[in-house]
Amino acid sequence: MQDFSQILNNQVLWVALLACILAQLSKLAVELVQHGKINLRVLVTTGGMPSSHSAFVGALATGVGKTMGWGSPDFAIAVVFAFIVMYDAAGVRQAAGKQARILNQIIDEVFEEHKQLSEERLIELLGHTPFQVIVGLGLGIAIGSFAELNWPLHFIQAAL
Repeated sequence: MQDFSQILNNQVLWVALLACILAQLSKLAVELVQHGKINLRVLVTTGGMPSSHSAFVGALATGVGKTMGWGSPDFAIAVVFAFIVMYDAAGVRQAAGKQARILNQIIDEVFEEHKQLSEERLIELLGHTPFQVIVGLGLGIAIGSFAELNWPLHFIQAAL
């Protein structure tokens, strides 16, 4: 049980989670500005502005750098992890979204000719644009930089 208590007391983790949550919540504001209405679905779907994955790993790497040192192996691991996550968000998943868009076009064309087939569309918005990743990373670094690494713990303890 002591190990679980150490996880709950991991202030770097809490700041990273906060950055992720704030990035995800900011998608509501972006949706409101872009479309004039609040769409709660953006809270549970992938993609969108800003990248909460990038905010999460950006805050994580920043917190590790602040606590363990910028030259530490721990910081190096966090940075490599962050680059892998961001590459996946903007590269691999973006490519998968483009493939889904093309496959959906093919399905649409096939259904015009063969109405008896069942239609199931693929999700097209899977990844992020490079700009969304950069904005998410900037948000994460800012939150990780400006957060006092002991305040999330006090906030959580007060809530419990």
